[in-house]
Amino acid sequence: MTLETLELHPGAAARATVIVLHGLGADGTDFLPVADQLKLAAVGPVRWLFPRAPVRPVTINGGHAMRAWYDILAADLVRREDEAGVRETMAAVSALIDREVARGVPSHRIVLAGFSQGCAITLGAGLRHPQRLAGLAGLSGYLPLAASTAAERHEANALTPVFLAHGRNDGVVTLARGSAARDMLQGFKQPVEWHEYAMEHSVCAEELQHLQQWLLRVLKVD
Repeated sequence: MTLETLELHPGAAARATVIVLHGLGADGTDFLPVADQLKLAAVGPVRWLFPRAPVRPVTINGGHAMRAWYDILAADLVRREDEAGVRETMAAVSALIDREVARGVPSHRIVLAGFSQGCAITLGAGLRHPQRLAGLAGLSGYLPLAASTAAERHEANALTPVFLAHGRNDGVVTLARGSAARDMLQGFKQPVEWHEYAMEHSVCAEELQHLQQWLLRVLKVD
């Protein structure tokens, strides 16, 4: 599967790339404003990639077709998972990272980020990627295929910094799902920065401020 991708190119050769994966039923354009809000000039020229999930039927939404990285089979998200869909998308995202490396951005200068379903793919693909990444940022999401993560995570990203943020009032992906991902990663000795906010299933200004600070740290100029 090749992902249709929107791109924002800097005016010079990119020194870093940020890949942002949208949530269920959304679109790559949803996070375009975030690229303007996050001030990363200190990093140098940054290329932004906004992949678009394929349109597919989503079981939890009555089989209605929408942009989704994988099918959601049940509201609890983890008891029944679309493992084939998750793995197909993780492979496509890893191929997108490889394409950036081929375009001249080293893997350790690439951040993978995502919201909700996009967060799940970010964590699943990023922890398994065979080249070191600069960081993984997960917003309002959870860890997919958790039972196989310990065996499948790649040593190249064993110490990759992870930013996790969640709303305390999230009724779509509960805070418990996000904190479970945090706890599992911390159990692996993964460097995790955790934030909670007084919000629902959304993004807030304070969260973006904290994300900007984290991005500046993980993408600091070599």
